[in-house]
Amino acid sequence: MQLFRDRVEAGRALGQRLRDLLGGGGDLLVLALPRGGVPVGFEVARILGVPLDVFVVRKLGTPGHEELAMGAIATGGVTVLNESVVRRLGIPRSAIAAAAEREARELVRREQLFRDGRPPAPVEGRTVVLVDDGLATGSTMRAALRALRQHQPARIVVGVPVGAPETCADLEREADLLVCLQTPEPFYAVGQWFEDFTQTTDDEVRELLARAAHGEGMAPEAP
Repeated sequence: MQLFRDRVEAGRALGQRLRDLLGGGGDLLVLALPRGGVPVGFEVARILGVPLDVFVVRKLGTPGHEELAMGAIATGGVTVLNESVVRRLGIPRSAIAAAAEREARELVRREQLFRDGRPPAPVEGRTVVLVDDGLATGSTMRAALRALRQHQPARIVVGVPVGAPETCADLEREADLLVCLQTPEPFYAVGQWFEDFTQTTDDEVRELLARAAHGEGMAPEAP
């Protein structure tokens, strides 16, 4: 398996594959999962010649075991629950509501920070390309996909440069189309398939979204 130099190179490779499959323009919209998905999504949107926005997802940690997700809340106030975890641990609805309220505040804060006052891109009736920098367990992407369905897009395409084979197989059953450039085995972490996997900062996310909103550097490449 080939290592990607960084998220930019990975985004260009993914964008070219998606352009071959989807064409470009029209009703397409790229939604990137911050933070790491945004530099990938910027290149995808640029190559497709379509708008870029973020789709923010916040995990709802189980009380006392915050690393275990009992669900997630996503852009637009949509909550997705992991009902099997909720039932198995007997988590009361009051605890779920409290966690959702807390994470909703952080979600709104992040959306306002990232978009800098710009409204969310309309989703209903469009073909949405949901992008991240990779899939390990897939929990964040799965929550985003299920939440995005409730906004009634015409079609959801999940696009990532690299992913665990079993995770990609699982998500392929939920997305209308899944494009994963590499599914190495064994798979330990997304970062091992990048030469440079430096954490993306909030400022970088803001800059890329602002550039996309103003069309800066967004001219699509010739096929």
